[in-house]
Amino acid sequence: MALRQSYVYTAKTFRSLLKNQSIRTVRMLSSKVDGDFETAKQRLNTLKQEPGNDVKLQIYALFKQATLGANNTKKPGTFNFVGQAKWNAWNDLGPMSQDEAKAGYVKIVKDLSDAEGEAEEEVEDVPSSTDYQNLIVTKQNNYTKIVLNRPTKKNALTREMYEEIIVALNEAGKDDTAVTVMTGAGDYYCSGNDLGNFMVIKPEEMHEVAKESGDLLRRYVNAYIDFPKPLVAAINGPAIGVSVTALGLFDLVLASEKATFSTPFSRLGQSPEGCSSYTFPKIMGHAKACDMMLFNNKLTATEAKECGLVTKIFPKESFETDVMSQVEEIAKLPVKSLIYSKALMRDPELDLLHKVNEAECDRLVERWPSEDCINAIMKFFQEKNK
Repeated sequence: MALRQSYVYTAKTFRSLLKNQSIRTVRMLSSKVDGDFETAKQRLNTLKQEPGNDVKLQIYALFKQATLGANNTKKPGTFNFVGQAKWNAWNDLGPMSQDEAKAGYVKIVKDLSDAEGEAEEEVEDVPSSTDYQNLIVTKQNNYTKIVLNRPTKKNALTREMYEEIIVALNEAGKDDTAVTVMTGAGDYYCSGNDLGNFMVIKPEEMHEVAKESGDLLRRYVNAYIDFPKPLVAAINGPAIGVSVTALGLFDLVLASEKATFSTPFSRLGQSPEGCSSYTFPKIMGHAKACDMMLFNNKLTATEAKECGLVTKIFPKESFETDVMSQVEEIAKLPVKSLIYSKALMRDPELDLLHKVNEAECDRLVERWPSEDCINAIMKFFQEKNK
């Protein structure tokens, strides 16, 4: 499913909607905006899918602006993540009028509702497994296909999604299929971690949650390290963060010509994961790996192929057909030959990969509750909502 908008709006956006209207039209809009606003509040409660956290912040800010006017409250403390994010989102609306805020609120809710209707229509014909809430896992023609299925959230990873991918990989590794392919639903392959996960953590719980998250990430990456069969990544669109770093553990990376690859670790005050601190310099050389992981350089599909991260590039229009054709050819090969051949290449560095994974996770457990990481994430949300 292709979503045409991000549903994140600013004060400037809403003013532009009214800029070219006549005075009479503006008065007519003002006379009905209250009713539309009340309807939108009720409509928001009927949505089947919860909006992403960035959209929630916009909805919150517009509601406060619509009902109370401009923000003149005191900014919450540094470690009050939720409070700071809400305050910043509201404050960023500046002097926007209450009618403009109501119109903006109405527009966001309408777009979310419309997009949800489109998603339901397009997903109806897609086979899905009842065992998973965030994945579509199918097995046919001697291969397993895992689809990251949160298209309205750009397939951002939640804790539940991590756990489901671990289970799906473990099952695929033990069944009779010869190869497993992973791809994303919608326009994105995966936008990395759902940073909204950070926004619901209470300050006193930060260190404990960091340890739990580190253990989850360790198990998640181990599932890729220990996967015994050929593992294919079908990068159908932008890939960010951990969805990129884990690619060094795949055996074949097929990319759409429109795919991009981004690892914004230093921008978010974090550090590499997915064994990328080892696999990326090995694959693309030290200088290029630094350019990505230290300096946040985003790669196009062509650049990723030139440095060895991507194996093949296919046109966007025929991407799924081209990928599945290749996967089906692999699935015809003798399973044991594939497993034994992969083991001969992977086993010599298996212990090293686990040690790298351990070290990366330990460092992230330290990074996540640190002040510079917290400030970087808060800055990210502020910039995103402008």
